[in-house]
Amino acid sequence: MNKRGLIIIVFVALTVVGIAAFIGAARAEEKGAHDMKDLAKQSQNPVAKLISVPFEMNNTFNNGSDDAYVMNLNIKPVIPMSLTENWNLIHRLILPVIYQDEGFSGQWVKFNVGHITYEEKVGAEGKVFGLGDTVYQGFFTPAKPGKIIWGLGPQLNIPTGMDRLTQDKWSLGPTAVVLTMPGPWVIGLLAGNVWSIGGYNNASNVNELTAQYWFNYNMKGGWYLSTAPVITANWEAEDSDDTWTVPFGGGVGRVFKIGNQHVNMKAAGYYSAVKPDNASDWNLQLSCTFLFPK
Repeated sequence: MNKRGLIIIVFVALTVVGIAAFIGAARAEEKGAHDMKDLAKQSQNPVAKLISVPFEMNNTFNNGSDDAYVMNLNIKPVIPMSLTENWNLIHRLILPVIYQDEGFSGQWVKFNVGHITYEEKVGAEGKVFGLGDTVYQGFFTPAKPGKIIWGLGPQLNIPTGMDRLTQDKWSLGPTAVVLTMPGPWVIGLLAGNVWSIGGYNNASNVNELTAQYWFNYNMKGGWYLSTAPVITANWEAEDSDDTWTVPFGGGVGRVFKIGNQHVNMKAAGYYSAVKPDNASDWNLQLSCTFLFPK
């Protein structure tokens, strides 16, 4: 990673931490206890009027032909904004910081020289660590929702990635979310599709579907059980067998307080029953979300 890349990562990290600290200081003077179960349900609603700053670390261990390790830390601040008495706009930003082992790139190729066959790795470019492509999502949602909560808006993928961590394409498309919260449950679906609209001509076109469903069961003391896998489809994949990634799994989390700060922590594991060749089978996910309820 070059010096410019390190500066960008440090700047992004300090900016997000600074925003969290500023909001936390402003909220700290507010008195009164929040019911942890209700706050947990709010935190599981992507279009709730709740400021949050999630740090979600995804760890995969068998990528590529050499079973390389890849870490993807998604920083996902959510900022709600009131537009009118009847409508809110929920801003959601995804800033990925990615580490890839050397073995993730390149592949082993067999060569025949006379009667001797040997293997050599072709295309490997070493380890890489840096910022990936940024995603912005904006959800227009009713300020006073009923039993069915929904939001609709645009998704813009911005090619901010460094080195080999970018698609080198601007991509745009619609995204939508719908959910309901009966009793202790939070059940929902968030889905969207983006298409490339610009970028480097030699970069591959983008046409990708992302869908995440979730079933959360909330208990006393802020504890909850959760399954929230992310399903993806790359419609530009050369081989149809490499189009879908479909994981299954779940985990456990809890909303609690550290001093005056509300925190949502979760650990989960997902197995990809359907995936592209050489993609990871398992994802160990650890997340910590700073919550700023009113």
